[in-house]
Amino acid sequence: MSIKTKSRIEVTLIYLFIAFMAVIIFYPLLWTIGISLNPGTSLYSGSMIPENWTLEHYKWLFTSPDSDYLLWYKNSLIVASVNSIGSVFITALIAYSFSRYRFVGRKFGLYSFLLLQMFPSLMSMVALYIFLNTIGLLDTLGGLMLVYIGGQIPFNAWLVKGYFDTIPRELDEAARIDGAGHLGVFFKIVLPLAKPILAVVALFNFMAPFTDFLLPRILLRDPEKYTLALGLFNFINNQFANNFTRFAAGSILIALPIALVFLFLQRYLITGLTAGGTKG
Repeated sequence: MSIKTKSRIEVTLIYLFIAFMAVIIFYPLLWTIGISLNPGTSLYSGSMIPENWTLEHYKWLFTSPDSDYLLWYKNSLIVASVNSIGSVFITALIAYSFSRYRFVGRKFGLYSFLLLQMFPSLMSMVALYIFLNTIGLLDTLGGLMLVYIGGQIPFNAWLVKGYFDTIPRELDEAARIDGAGHLGVFFKIVLPLAKPILAVVALFNFMAPFTDFLLPRILLRDPEKYTLALGLFNFINNQFANNFTRFAAGSILIALPIALVFLFLQRYLITGLTAGGTKG
């Protein structure tokens, strides 16, 4: 078999694999969109390509007095925005400290971060519930945001520290010669060069509150403080037992803010270190 033939076979297999993965990814998405456009409320009477499609479920989410969808959306946006910004700032400071400084307990701290990632988050749920109840933040968006930001520090710190380690220390030294202090080096040198990895952290931490169900389910009790994942669960539970079409419509709209944030951060994800290039 010639090299040219082998190359064609490899390319064909790659395309077949991509097509297979595309079917796995887009098939459930197309079904969800189709169900959201079907009339009625039943899951089993829906079809991927509805014959008599309607936007009544989307209209109900935004106009019905019985719907708290807009309130849940606002709660999710608040939690996601604070989680994203807070995680980026706190993680960057921690990662910068571990990357640039040598201090007592540094290695122990890094190994602790690594060790904490090995345990499933379910193990800490009871402790988090008791902790938030003790400090009076149970059933509040503030308590939920505190847990989100703190819970992501070990993974994010390792991720960002590894990126900071690739930034030449000579840039720090040159900035200090020019009179920059520690914060000056951090904000003017390191952060601009680290925009790609910080954009990744911002995107992942923005997505989490929109898709997470378990943590809000444990910490929140007041329906007015529900996030989208928890609120939409009511459409197929309790008094909203069979509203799968409204559930599908609400689920589709979750993707909008995530897509907008991704588009906003895309240039940082693509350009890489060139966004923070320096002039000689």
